[in-house]
Amino acid sequence: MASWNSVPLHVSYDVLGWFAFASWSISFYPQVILNFRRKSVVGLNFDFVLLNLTKHSSYLIYNATLFFSSVVQKQYRDKYGQKEMIPVAANDVAFSIHAVLLTAISLFQIKIYDRGSQKVSKIAYGILLVTWTTAAVCFFVALHNHHWLWLISVFSGIQVCMTIIKYIPQAVMNFMRKSTQGWSIVNILLDFSGSVANYAQMSMQSIDQHSWVNFYGNIGKLLLSLVSVFFDILFMCQHYLLYPVKKRKLEASPEPDNAKSLDRPLSENV
Repeated sequence: MASWNSVPLHVSYDVLGWFAFASWSISFYPQVILNFRRKSVVGLNFDFVLLNLTKHSSYLIYNATLFFSSVVQKQYRDKYGQKEMIPVAANDVAFSIHAVLLTAISLFQIKIYDRGSQKVSKIAYGILLVTWTTAAVCFFVALHNHHWLWLISVFSGIQVCMTIIKYIPQAVMNFMRKSTQGWSIVNILLDFSGSVANYAQMSMQSIDQHSWVNFYGNIGKLLLSLVSVFFDILFMCQHYLLYPVKKRKLEASPEPDNAKSLDRPLSENV
């Protein structure tokens, strides 16, 4: 069983992990609060929210299984080495649970608040159908061979794919509207902070163990932060450089003339 060699690195690992948890978890609230105050979800892309729920559900399956299952932990150590530490921490599991709940609340807000004429696109529905069908097939394959580590690796791959795909509809929507109104930038700033802290946390473990297995043994977590940082920077550029918001109350501000195209599914805008 692996153990920490340095107390300061162990403490830093825990502090950075919970900082990432706090940043990522709090990042969900600005959008939820914005929707509540406006009683509207215009400006929030529905494809993004639906794909995000699939992403976080897959990530929860990966984190919770690897963290709690002794069988999967044994398979992990058989593959990467008996002295290797499990690359999932308690804050990873806590974040995943919280993320699924808050994303579900956003979906509920889409149901009850003004959403214009926007609908979930057929492309998004198709992606979800392919994703969960693939997951179901992989489950039955793993059930036969008891390859549970391989199965949760599939879910880790799903969450990485969803992370890449989910941001695209929102980025395109902002581009089509030439505006980021209705999309909370605070969410992005907190997400960026959490991703940087996540990298630092993984580095603490690798430095302590003198091994980079922590990175390639949990490639999903690594790519999650990498992709998130890329799109966070893109959204910050859209908000602050390309489409800066004037200092006025959002409730009193008119929608841009080309915002009507936003209310159509992404498949119609592309």
